[in-house]
Amino acid sequence: MSTDEYTPPKVWTWDKENGGRFANINRPIAGATHDKELPVGKHPMQLYSLATPNGQKVTIMLEELLALGHSGAEYDAWLIKIGDGDQFGSGFVGVNPNSKIPALLDRSGPAPIRVFESGAILVHLAEKFGAFLPTEPAARAECMSWLFWQMGSAPYLGGGFGHFYAYAPFKMEYPINRFAMEVKRQMDVLDRRLAESAYLGGADYTIADMAVWPWYGGLAKGLLYGAAEFLSVHEYKNVLRWAEAIGARPAVQRGRMVNRVQGDPASQLHERHDASDFLTRTQDKLAAGG
Repeated sequence: MSTDEYTPPKVWTWDKENGGRFANINRPIAGATHDKELPVGKHPMQLYSLATPNGQKVTIMLEELLALGHSGAEYDAWLIKIGDGDQFGSGFVGVNPNSKIPALLDRSGPAPIRVFESGAILVHLAEKFGAFLPTEPAARAECMSWLFWQMGSAPYLGGGFGHFYAYAPFKMEYPINRFAMEVKRQMDVLDRRLAESAYLGGADYTIADMAVWPWYGGLAKGLLYGAAEFLSVHEYKNVLRWAEAIGARPAVQRGRMVNRVQGDPASQLHERHDASDFLTRTQDKLAAGG
């Protein structure tokens, strides 16, 4: 282990060049950096997002609702390019003052309702449409507990492990080891729960699964940070079973495509304004021999 030590200054100051891959968009202040109104489409739900794990939660939920026949969940998904700083436009900041994706405008009522933070969006949609959130008190409490477990734990995976393992300007043993240990502990928490239950909330698929799957299911399936071997994800048999089952759902597969800008071009749907938009991507994939 390196013994090089860092001595914090008496007063911290912002070093614009220190931030690795995301140095150009990270800053210690909030608020808009430029004026830019958000586009508005024809559907009740207006989503402004990117297909990160947090963004996928919401597009998966919307696609699952539509698959159940909830036409009121029709949505326009507008691409927010966080690498370009779109999240600091005045319109986006008006919907989410924290400048993070995803952000939702529910325009189904007399006045638009803004909802930010992915967990809050999932609960808003679940309560609005009466789906994927149990009403029986004990089952609801279990579902909500796992939902908030994810909201509190995923920063270790995304903001901690992911940053130091994949995005930091140079590798540092201590933070990688510290966050790897915590991520593996969380995977073990999930594996033990899924040894006794088909889904996180119990026998039924809920918003808890939709929230956790893009993060820990993605890690188990080798979709995040190129870290599956490093973290020995093969050890978590119950997580792998659960991850495969959810990943096979057609609505999940559609939801993962929306606002995606990386990977196989045929798996990317930069913006979604109609269900037929997926057909175009399917035809492209077939034409390419996929």
